[in-house]
Amino acid sequence: MEYRPKGVCSQRIIVELNGDTVEHVEFIGGCSGNTQGVARLVEGMKVQDAVSRLQGIRCGFKPTSCPDQLAKALLAASGQEA
Repeated sequence: MEYRPKGVCSQRIIVELNGDTVEHVEFIGGCSGNTQGVARLVEGMKVQDAVSRLQGIRCGFKPTSCPDQLAKALLAASGQEA
C-alpha cells in the first residue's frame, strides 16, 4: 500500500503488512537515515504496537512528523481510520 504523507519532507510511504504485522516499510524522500531507522524498527511489530509508539510525535514546530505519518499509513493499510 502506498501512502502520501502530509506536512513532512517524505513524499511517499510504502507499507506491506502480513495480517496485523508490519512486514516492510519504505520511505521515499525525507531524512534518509532517520526514515530508514524508523522503518526497520517497526518491521516485525504488530500494527497497533507501532501506532501507539509513533502516533503524535512532532518534528520541531510542525504538528506532525515522519513517524506520526507512518502511524497514519499503518492505520490506513490495516483498514483502520487514519
